Amino acid sequence: MSDAAVEEDGQGLSGDLGGGEYAADCQARVAFEVLSNRWDSVIVYILGESGPMRPRALITRIGGISPKVLNEALRRLEYNGLVARHAYAEAPPRVDYSLTEAGLALLGPIHAMGAWAGRYTEAVLAAQARFELREDRLDRS
Repeated sequence: MSDAAVEEDGQGLSGDLGGGEYAADCQARVAFEVLSNRWDSVIVYILGESGPMRPRALITRIGGISPKVLNEALRRLEYNGLVARHAYAEAPPRVDYSLTEAGLALLGPIHAMGAWAGRYTEAVLAAQARFELREDRLDRS
């Protein structure tokens, strides 16, 4: 989406998303694909909250993520231009990660998704439980 389209309504919700809304060629799909991984939005949020961090500090701050999974997520975020990797010529070697302009721009939508989750998590979990109960009944018949 162009900067002009983002400025059009202040939220980037103009009608021009580069194809039909959420169609295969829609530019908005890029945002959904970029954050579709379980850990990517968490890492973007933590880096936005805390600033540049080393991988070990990210693991400690996030909790529940392995070094391998963190490395994969950081590489994916770097590939997508959301995170910058900074390597320092020191002994021992030091690397830290920070958000790019594009990564910083995702903080607003991530906060909005967090607010949505806070409001609707119970409803989603209840719907999932009803669905599973219905499916279990159908399987038994």
